[in-house]
Amino acid sequence: MPSKRETLQPPLAPMECRSVETIPRGDRWQYEPKWDGFRCVAFRDGAEVYLQSKSGQPLARYFPEVVAMLRGLDAERFVLDGELYIEIDGVLSFDDLLQRIHPAESRVKKLAREMPASYVVFDLLADGMGASLLERPLRERRAQLEAFAGRYFGKAQRLRVSPATTDRKVVDVWLARVGNALDGVIAKALDEPYRSGERSGCVKIKHLRTADCVVGGYRLNKSKNGIGSILLGLYDDGGRLHHVGFSSGFREGERKALLEKLKPLVEEPGFTGSAPGGPSRWNPREEPWFPLRPSLVVEVSFDHITGARFRHGTKVLRWRPDKAPSQCTMEQLEQKEAVHALEL
Repeated sequence: MPSKRETLQPPLAPMECRSVETIPRGDRWQYEPKWDGFRCVAFRDGAEVYLQSKSGQPLARYFPEVVAMLRGLDAERFVLDGELYIEIDGVLSFDDLLQRIHPAESRVKKLAREMPASYVVFDLLADGMGASLLERPLRERRAQLEAFAGRYFGKAQRLRVSPATTDRKVVDVWLARVGNALDGVIAKALDEPYRSGERSGCVKIKHLRTADCVVGGYRLNKSKNGIGSILLGLYDDGGRLHHVGFSSGFREGERKALLEKLKPLVEEPGFTGSAPGGPSRWNPREEPWFPLRPSLVVEVSFDHITGARFRHGTKVLRWRPDKAPSQCTMEQLEQKEAVHALEL
């Protein structure tokens, strides 16, 4: 924990962004990639390093290699804002990142050795002497961050400064280079101070992806008179249909009509690979699901993938009667190499 000499102490609510539909333009904006990892505010005071999550919880015990990396810097006092991530073959792996939140210290240490986390920094909140920079505008904080990194980051291989630009055209280059692997774009107002815990002066635009999926089953709504959710599947190279997620954003009238459409297609087994779960002692409220003959294809939009599954619910964009179910393959979820393709 930082001493009383430190201006900033945890917990410090990180500045957040509000979601918008389009990327803003103009001279007042700085653009950064949106990283798919764990937000982390890092405090250093002498030998003490404290890692704080977005929600204010301590993270240091789960990422000992990051603690050691920051402790090894010559600067003895600073506060950084950034994102923890794990890179596997050039691709950010949120699933492997989740594995680090484990109660067993031995397991954490093993994973830290085998798949060490990296820390990408996008803001300097307190300089090398511990002086707070929160009231300084972003343009000054960014300049100080780059100077700080140039002086102290040195040969730390898993510590880097996030790319940033004021050129809107560069954002298009990022999108072209990494495509679906980019989680989105952050735009920050250059003349704004760091507003801890607020959604002011910062906007984010998520990069949504789409996939054509087989409807392999459904669950009923609470009243049992309509569809609660449709269950989505994709085929692997061996021809097995795996459950990859769901979509539930239907209007009330749509739920009833969709049930009438799907009822005649109920047929075992539905999914021939990984399948949805049912009610259990761990989740007794989970509704049972009904398997369907794999004949319907739907295009959905999604944001994140974890373990070859959609991390969140998806949004139905349109039905695809023109597409054969066999064309709905797992290849749609593959990501391009993302980490080093964003260099300016």
